[in-house]
Amino acid sequence: MNSIDTLSRARILLGTASMNKLREARVIVFGVGGVGSWCVESLVRSGLRHITIVDDDSVCPSNVNRQLMATTETIGRVKVDAMRDHLLTINPEVKVEARHDRFTSTTASAFDLDSYDYVVDAIDSVADKMLLIAMATRSRARLFSSMGAARKLDPSRVKVAEFYKVSGCPLARALRDRFKRSGTRPGRKFKCVYSDELVPNLGESDARERANGSLMHITAIFGLTLAGLIIEDLHKKD
Repeated sequence: MNSIDTLSRARILLGTASMNKLREARVIVFGVGGVGSWCVESLVRSGLRHITIVDDDSVCPSNVNRQLMATTETIGRVKVDAMRDHLLTINPEVKVEARHDRFTSTTASAFDLDSYDYVVDAIDSVADKMLLIAMATRSRARLFSSMGAARKLDPSRVKVAEFYKVSGCPLARALRDRFKRSGTRPGRKFKCVYSDELVPNLGESDARERANGSLMHITAIFGLTLAGLIIEDLHKKD
């Protein structure tokens, strides 16, 4: 415990046993953008001590509207480095492994998912996401996955459901179609954070820009919900 007790409010709610579980848990988060950055923030503020963050991108101006570590001062920095430095200001004792990398079919073997208790999927690429789901659900780790958070405005529409029960989310549908065409399925059931809202095209922008439009009040809720699923799961374990 730090000499300054920053976790007293969390301990009041969760109890010492659950706080110890959170302290010892090992979590890997793939993608520290609009969703993943908030998930990581919440976990560390709640007492997590061992976290690996994976992202191959650098902070750009369009990230500032929704990504936790993205500010006018961090533009151009590697995202995982900026995120690690921020996390250490919250708890200097947290063990952060910042991997400036991308999870793909080429790099997948470099990630030992069995060494983690939880895997958080907050990546955008459908192909990479499908591969991560397939591998994580066949590992000892428990997977929680973010579906599409773009083109959403209503925070009350953010929900949690098992992958095959997610409805109204184009990304989940695309993933299920890919699994079906490949003749495979995830190794076991897993929960997803999603929204069934699809905001119509607004403003003047091309199709690509419209598809990527997103706001912090939605992406942060996705990320915080993912963190909540991990904390809740640890709290319920014997």
